[in-house]
Amino acid sequence: MKNQNMTYMDSVHRDGRIWNLSVMVVLLAFPIVLCVLFGAMPNWTGVIKGLIATAPMYWAVGVVETVTYIPMLGAGGSYLSFVTGNISNLKLPCALNALENAEVKAQSEDGEIISTVAIAVSSIVTTLIIILGVILIVPLNPILSAPAIKPAFDQMLPALFGALGVVFVSKNVKLAAAPVILMLFAFVFVPALNAGTVGIMVPVGVVFTLIYARILYKKNWI
Repeated sequence: MKNQNMTYMDSVHRDGRIWNLSVMVVLLAFPIVLCVLFGAMPNWTGVIKGLIATAPMYWAVGVVETVTYIPMLGAGGSYLSFVTGNISNLKLPCALNALENAEVKAQSEDGEIISTVAIAVSSIVTTLIIILGVILIVPLNPILSAPAIKPAFDQMLPALFGALGVVFVSKNVKLAAAPVILMLFAFVFVPALNAGTVGIMVPVGVVFTLIYARILYKKNWI
């Protein structure tokens, strides 16, 4: 079993590296090809200045997200999530819900497989929905843009995370109280935080929760 597990994990890391590097090359190749075809090279001075101003933040987020998500998603799920994107909005809730229902940990062999399958199914379903949306966007536009149903669309993500939150918060209210209060306080009283900063605040909340849980554990409160 150990050799089989190592063989499986070796293949996960091998394929994960190949796909992640391949996607990175494709993403970088697209703008390069467009620049060459249309002879529209960017102003490299402006590009460098823009990277100096923004890149360090994304490097920091990338490091924090890697450390944060891998223990929750497992190796295979993490590779797949970083390729397909929308981790905090889609992949993480799907994986956590699947692991919860199966009553396994992401670090176990069963958890690795379940997390990867859940994220893969989520990616496939998302792709199919996007395809249907592109096909049906014109005929359904009058219905989707109707003022009567706009409030429902505005509450889709809160409803999703609210349902998941109830499950996890109810398991340990004492542990969940502090991070929930912190995030509520931050988003209510800090104007700079908005929907665009959720990706940054998720790792911050995780780190804060780990520290808080450690304190509670040391005091024998959990």
